[in-house]
Amino acid sequence: MLKKLRSLRYQDLDWKTVVFVLVVVSIFIRFPFFFRDYVDRDESTFILMGQSWVNGYLPYTQLWDLKPPITFLYFAIIIKIFGKSFFAIRFFGSLLVALTALFTYGIASKITSKKIAFWVAIFCVFFQSLFGSLQGVMSEHICTFFFVAALFILFTKEDSKWFFTAGLLLGLSVMSKLNMAYPVLSLGIFYLWEGFHTKRLWINLKHLVFMGVGFMVTVLCTLLPYYLQGISDVWWKSIFEAPLAYSGGKFHSPLKTLPFILVSVGFFYITYKKKLLNFNSKPIQLLIMCIAGVFLSFAQGGKVNGHYLIQLYPFILIPLGMAVSKLPAIPKKFSPIVIVLLILIPMESYLEYGNIVSNKLKKGSFYNGEGIDVPRYILDHKLETENIFFTEYHIGYWQLDELPPTSAATHPSNIAREELFPYMNNPSKSGLEELRYIMEVIQPKIVVARKGKRIFYEKLVQYNTYIDAYLAQHYELRATVDRGLIYQRLE
Repeated sequence: MLKKLRSLRYQDLDWKTVVFVLVVVSIFIRFPFFFRDYVDRDESTFILMGQSWVNGYLPYTQLWDLKPPITFLYFAIIIKIFGKSFFAIRFFGSLLVALTALFTYGIASKITSKKIAFWVAIFCVFFQSLFGSLQGVMSEHICTFFFVAALFILFTKEDSKWFFTAGLLLGLSVMSKLNMAYPVLSLGIFYLWEGFHTKRLWINLKHLVFMGVGFMVTVLCTLLPYYLQGISDVWWKSIFEAPLAYSGGKFHSPLKTLPFILVSVGFFYITYKKKLLNFNSKPIQLLIMCIAGVFLSFAQGGKVNGHYLIQLYPFILIPLGMAVSKLPAIPKKFSPIVIVLLILIPMESYLEYGNIVSNKLKKGSFYNGEGIDVPRYILDHKLETENIFFTEYHIGYWQLDELPPTSAATHPSNIAREELFPYMNNPSKSGLEELRYIMEVIQPKIVVARKGKRIFYEKLVQYNTYIDAYLAQHYELRATVDRGLIYQRLE
């Protein structure tokens, strides 16, 4: 692979070569994680929601989670075609990452050299796949793919039908993760401002109308199945009202996003002072508006997880690559060090390759993790499966073909998100009431927890105090499977 990269003549690059390299790099980095039970708990929840859809239940009707339906549709389509396959879900996730990087390359190649665009795309794959819980398939991967594809169209096409197509893609992006509405709004503001200053206002308004129509077609298509079943209110409350309530939660604060904003503002200030970027360039302005929109969404949400940054990387890596290219070249004597650093970047992948080989030798399977081993133990020892509560490793429901005890428990942490209860048709008024209902009324025969970790966040003292005491009084520890704790209810 390195030999192929060294022999590349960047000026001769075509899209087929670029997509081949990006797919190879993406699959190489992400392949060992195809066999992991889960990388992030959100991905497990998306799988459960997708399976419920395959079983004939629209999102938010049987199970509930705080994401728009296109995210769940990705998982539902793959499960419908390939069955319960971690491999298929992660493989198509790798293709999604590679295609996002390809569109990033296409955008960058319009405003800089193919060499810079190529390496921006390579690092786009790196940053969407490494450094945290990014090896699974997150909603951010899905929404960013659609947005970058739309942005590529806006960079390369001018006629109305393409603005309509871009609108369709932007609708898919927002219906994958609602906060992408902010960069979409930023695009609209940019085209109005640009049209006013270039005396193209009516042309830009026409384009925005076509883009808006395309956007609304996508949004209304997600409403249609709910409308046909007479439950449009479920669609509205779950997709639009619930996220607003969640962003106002007690653990969210705009100040948490301040460090990321200050670093980015500092970067653009330096590039302006050093004239590393042409800020009069329409493409650069368009990218800055996208970045500003993403940051505004972070501030409104009052929270930034590592996987949120997936939404930022394609837009900020392009100006970053352009700025770095204008710095003094690295002396050739340091080239070996640069090559070694590039090789070491996917260290998480190398470690995971070792993990799957080790698991194969010890347990006879490449598939690994408590989310796989705990359900296998339950089945092998013929424990109760119909009435089970996973406070951790909840991908186990999928493995056992079972459902969470309540819709609020689809994602275990939702039990403590009281602000969401009105939108999931939950009769409980508080998280503690919901937890008591699960433990004292439903009375799960098996409860699964994680060794060395509190069941709920450390700040939720009342929740942890209650469930720890209840488990101690009514359950016995039946088995410990790696870090998985299996509690069985006393007769």
